[in-house]
Amino acid sequence: MHAQAAAAGPPVAEDPVAHLWRGTVALRIVTFLFALGNAAVHSSGYQRPWLAWAVIAVMAAWSVFTVQAYSRRAGRRPWVVVADLVVACGLMSLSPLIMTPAQFLYNVPLITTIWASVPAVAAGALGGQVAGGLAGFAVGLGTYLNRGALSVDLVRDVVLLAGAGFVVGMVSTTARRSAVRLARALRAEAATAERERLARSIHDGVLQVLARVRKRGVELGGEAAELARLAGEQEVALRSLVAAAPSESTVDGDADLRPALQLLATPRVQVATPATRVMLPATTVTELAAVVREALSNVERHAGPDAKAWVLLEDLGEEVVLSVRDDGPGIPPGRIAVAEAEGRMGIAKSIRGRVEALRGTLELQTGPGEGTEWEVRVYR
Repeated sequence: MHAQAAAAGPPVAEDPVAHLWRGTVALRIVTFLFALGNAAVHSSGYQRPWLAWAVIAVMAAWSVFTVQAYSRRAGRRPWVVVADLVVACGLMSLSPLIMTPAQFLYNVPLITTIWASVPAVAAGALGGQVAGGLAGFAVGLGTYLNRGALSVDLVRDVVLLAGAGFVVGMVSTTARRSAVRLARALRAEAATAERERLARSIHDGVLQVLARVRKRGVELGGEAAELARLAGEQEVALRSLVAAAPSESTVDGDADLRPALQLLATPRVQVATPATRVMLPATTVTELAAVVREALSNVERHAGPDAKAWVLLEDLGEEVVLSVRDDGPGIPPGRIAVAEAEGRMGIAKSIRGRVEALRGTLELQTGPGEGTEWEVRVYR
């Protein structure tokens, strides 16, 4: 139970952008108080004061609802944010019925004033920079339609509204991605610690027994020698499994290629990978591992029982180079074409086809008595 809890890692925070929602709630309260003060100051000049106070009452009720909604994760839903935008723009559209032409002329704030900016911030916190920017632009467009005239101050307000929504959305997106990366890092750290613990246990138990069986079997000879060989193979395979880097992926769907290759190591196959991660799209990792398995399968089938193979992975930054080499007899000229003509499509589909699908390059170097080397290059 303890090991399972460690592997799962610590719990993730309820919402990585909770601080943005708390700011949105505070902004809603402050902007409502500002709108209330604005109405109190200019109500004597309104042509319909009763309508102004009716709008203020609706704003108060809606503020209470959105404050409660935005304060809980269950309430932070797209329909709430969309409704917030619609209500803000709808109440703003009543400004021409409330204000006099003189008030419009002297740039008296609309009845909703800066209270209408909150939906842009909420949209950014929920949906990212695009949603925030569009919501801010929508509020700015509503302001223009209600005032009916374009001015420097109006353009400034539109830019500020769209920019605020965009910036909040960018912060929201970054915070969510950072939270996912942190959670993955914590899980990877827990998995590595558990792997090291298991490695110590295996080394002190299973590996020592296998090593002793291998050594004793070689000394006895006969059938025991065959058991010694099998024990040696299992010892190498188990050491490769324990030593392999833990699988790791990112929020963007990338994965580390090294573990998929390290697990292919056997007494006849040596795998060399960089010390640092080689991150590629997860589908690319799967396809490259399949290419290597097919190449090693060809070594086992055609290179002879004593042939050895080497897998080398190089990360050159802009491209990843993967080579599989063996010391077998090599492939005679024309052999691959004959195999394809006979319907044996292992190389054509499992190797060449996969590399072409990845838009990489494949190079074969071989000859009688020279062994075989496949070199795959995949560009990032």
